[in-house]
Amino acid sequence: MNLWNYLQGRGEFLAFLTYQHASLAFQTVLVGTLVAVAIAVAVHRLPLFSSLTLTTSRVALTIPSLALLALLIVPFGLGVVPSFIMLAFFAAMPVIGNAIVGLRGVPDTVIESAKGIGLSRARILFSVSLPMAWPVILTGIRVSTQMVIGVAAIVAYVLGPGLGSLIFNGLSRLGGTNSVEMAFTGTVLIVVIALVFDALLVLLGRLTISKGLS
Repeated sequence: MNLWNYLQGRGEFLAFLTYQHASLAFQTVLVGTLVAVAIAVAVHRLPLFSSLTLTTSRVALTIPSLALLALLIVPFGLGVVPSFIMLAFFAAMPVIGNAIVGLRGVPDTVIESAKGIGLSRARILFSVSLPMAWPVILTGIRVSTQMVIGVAAIVAYVLGPGLGSLIFNGLSRLGGTNSVEMAFTGTVLIVVIALVFDALLVLLGRLTISKGLS
């Protein structure tokens, strides 16, 4: 495998694909997390709805990502839009479950104490419930991020951005010049992105989680 010869002169191109992949993963995880937390906040106090939401989020993860992407081509065509929707959907699923579990785990006595000192519902949510649930939510975000970074490779099938194009172009040309190098390079760069993102999320946890909750 003549990897060094393949890499020479392609640094800018590979950096651009890596940036695209990382940017797509970051944006979809961010949107998925915001949607997931909003849903969890809405249902966590309603036992029936929270149970249904938990079950639905777990079942949704069994949907083949390529099949969902193919369905999204019909209304949205090829490119970034179906790629973004599919990834944001999958990004939200692990976070929904963790957010519900985390919010349910906030002791009622703490909520009642907050009410007793005159805090509004919104203030209790943002200053008590969400901070106490944050360690569990962050765990869900870490799982979601790793999953999305890997799944993002398949958006190359619909001309989506990122390193998937490198992998699939290489696989489609197996036996040809630089085919293995292309696939290998794309795979390694995806792993590097996953490691960097996870390290950043660990750092975020250390900066934002109170020692009493860790």
